[in-house]
Amino acid sequence: MQRKKYSAEFKAKIALEALKGLKTVNEIAGESGVHPTQIQQWKKQLLEGLPNIFSQKQDRIKKQDEELTAQLYQQIGQLKVELDWVKKADATPRLTKAQGNAHQAKAGILGG
Repeated sequence: MQRKKYSAEFKAKIALEALKGLKTVNEIAGESGVHPTQIQQWKKQLLEGLPNIFSQKQDRIKKQDEELTAQLYQQIGQLKVELDWVKKADATPRLTKAQGNAHQAKAGILGG
């Protein structure tokens, strides 16, 4: 005789029904065609697995926050490099228009 295979959805439905306690395990077993011991095992698995549902969500949120933080730090670093470059470029001596014209006149670039 081959063992029956039940879907995860079916197991969850039966285990949740047993957890509610509105019917006895034997009543649920009779209606669903599943052995009472099997229902007790599914109910136990459900109870043991419930905390993980919430912790996985928290872990996922924490991971997303860490990824966002890393992206923001990377962006801050890039902006800092760009700002330093602009400051350095701004600090280089520039010729005023008059100085530039005089420099060009000395070089014979401007026609007088």
